Amino acid sequence: MIRITLKTLRFAHANSGFKFACISLVGVLVGCANRAGQVVLLPQADGSSSAVIVTVGAQQQKIDKPFASITVTTKQSAALEIEQLTEAEVKKEFKTLYKIAPPAPLKFILYFEKGGTELTQESLTYLPEILKDVNQRLGSEVLVIGHTDTDGAAEANDALSLKRAKAVSKLLVDKGVSENKIEPVGRGERELLIPTADEVAEAKNRRVEIVVR
Repeated sequence: MIRITLKTLRFAHANSGFKFACISLVGVLVGCANRAGQVVLLPQADGSSSAVIVTVGAQQQKIDKPFASITVTTKQSAALEIEQLTEAEVKKEFKTLYKIAPPAPLKFILYFEKGGTELTQESLTYLPEILKDVNQRLGSEVLVIGHTDTDGAAEANDALSLKRAKAVSKLLVDKGVSENKIEPVGRGERELLIPTADEVAEAKNRRVEIVVR
């Protein structure tokens, strides 16, 4: 959920005359063309749901559908107007922002042998592709998220998931990725890829998710 207050957009529009504004957020386009401000919600790269709340003074509106738009009008006093746009309309209106937008994040999933921090042989084969994507992106960042299955105590799985994230981070660093680009985190057994009962060993839950952005 993203919250936006449009005071800065009104100021920017009044003083700059730029057709396209001022700020750009992940999944959101913000512009000010012949209006005090406009926010358009973009679809998420992974298909997940998202929403934006826009506030102007005491007024507040929410949009949660891809390509929905909130426009701040200034005919007499500021008002928030919601409109459902098409993808083609948004790309035409915000073509400049689309041109300069960074590429969408990429996600890779690597799997581990049971009980430790050793990647499966198949997962190891994906490392060159991951390294290529990291190196091709200017100013890239890499989020490494460790996970476990439900086999074992929750506290132990928290620790193991972080160890897995750090182990994969070290593999990337050893291959030349700057340590400053990488953030390893552990989620334990909280975000199962395959839902299971407690104390179930599930290979697809023993994983790291690598997000390159």
